[in-house]
Amino acid sequence: MSDNSKITLGKTLRDARIAKGYTLDDLQQTTKIQKRYLIAIEDQNFDELPGDFYVRAFIKQYADMVDLDGAELLKQFDSALPSTQTQEYVDKVNENNPETRSQQRQVDERYVKLRRTIPVVGIVIVVLVILVGIWVAASHNGSSTTKNNVDSSSVSVSGSSSNKTQSSSKSSSSKKSSSKKAKTASFKKLSSTTSGSTWEMLNASSKPKMSLSATTSAWMSVTANGSTVWQGTLSSTTSHSLTIPSSATSVTLKFGNAPATSVKVDGKKFNFTSATSTSSASSSSSTTGTTTTTSSSSTTTTSSQVQTVTLEFK
Repeated sequence: MSDNSKITLGKTLRDARIAKGYTLDDLQQTTKIQKRYLIAIEDQNFDELPGDFYVRAFIKQYADMVDLDGAELLKQFDSALPSTQTQEYVDKVNENNPETRSQQRQVDERYVKLRRTIPVVGIVIVVLVILVGIWVAASHNGSSTTKNNVDSSSVSVSGSSSNKTQSSSKSSSSKKSSSKKAKTASFKKLSSTTSGSTWEMLNASSKPKMSLSATTSAWMSVTANGSTVWQGTLSSTTSHSLTIPSSATSVTLKFGNAPATSVKVDGKKFNFTSATSTSSASSSSSTTGTTTTTSSSSTTTTSSQVQTVTLEFK
């Protein structure tokens, strides 16, 4: 290297900086190159820079900032600059080369993917081995079950006819029993007074359904477990249906016009006004809330208009 070249390179950069009106501090702020390196470049003290690669890089950046052609300047003073054939320079160039970095990044990514794939492949293989083992065991058990079924088929076939006959018999008996049970629901009078009566319903359902209707205007109420379930006035054009709670063992029915009221429980008519009392044609009865009517057969039947009926479920 000739001293004249070094001086010329440093002086060229310094003169261009001064001509632009930049101080070293200004250049440091814009190029991000430390001031001591800028001074070393102007003084041709390249040994003070971090390495051979940075000498050319910093000089080019310096030149570009002061409006000089950095590439041309490097070419012009090439002999005054460190060699570009050192390993450090080559490594730095490769490190800052986008294409080289891209290739290295691809190699790194492939390596990372390979490291991630190996455990996954191992897990998949283990799962496949387990599934194959389960399938083999299931096939073996299925073969054993089929063999046992074949061995027992003769016994099953021999008894199939009798089993069908027994099943048919049981089904018929069950239907007859159910039919018989449905027909045995009935009402039985337990006691009777002038103001009402107590009845018992045999074979009632767990939640008896009650239907109320009237041939003319008639008031009534239904009480279960001490609470009023329903009350209101019925007419020939209205009716009411309700379900008695399963917890109720009995219900109390109050009628304002008992003879005109009709009650059905679980679809069966409840004749609560039947056979209250009879007497000769000459007898008469005067009781609060009752009236006496005379039929053409000279037999008088007393039917209470206001009546209380208690129905117990068994």
